[in-house]
Amino acid sequence: MSKPNAANDRSNALFRLALISTGGTIEKTYDELGGVLANKLSVLDMLLASLDLRGVVIDRVPLMNKDSLDMTEADHDLIADTAELMARNHDGVIIVHGTDRLAKTGDRIHERLAAKGGATKAIVLTGAMRPYEMRRTDATQNVTEALTAVQILEPGVYVAMHNRVLRFPGVAKDPKQGTFVRA
Repeated sequence: MSKPNAANDRSNALFRLALISTGGTIEKTYDELGGVLANKLSVLDMLLASLDLRGVVIDRVPLMNKDSLDMTEADHDLIADTAELMARNHDGVIIVHGTDRLAKTGDRIHERLAAKGGATKAIVLTGAMRPYEMRRTDATQNVTEALTAVQILEPGVYVAMHNRVLRFPGVAKDPKQGTFVRA
């Protein structure tokens, strides 16, 4: 007999999800005057509005809007603190994050929660290699995968992208493949 999980236990109840946005490529928009992609405004609400999200209530937490290469140690700590706090009052947590430093944040969250006895909910990080507003974006697929994964995974810290879910620790970005792999 399989072990019941939160998705099975809740039957018709709504799944309360905290979605923390931190910026990254997924949220970059094109600045016509400067001719560059930049983190100026969040596009996550448009992306989420395009999805059929039955049974899920999303609490958006717009924490920051940075390229992850510009993140400081304090930013990684803030994201980890916020994920831990949101997990207390939600059924799961998704963090939209830049891919260059996503593994560092995932490791930080895992380390912090392990020191306190482990994660009590699934915390899933995701991002994109190509911005949401580009025609060939991977943003919609990755956010959709994270939305599914967070509802069925055991408590822990994960990355969900490109049709894969990997558990921290031991996750790294592979620039040659353009995705995350086991380290």
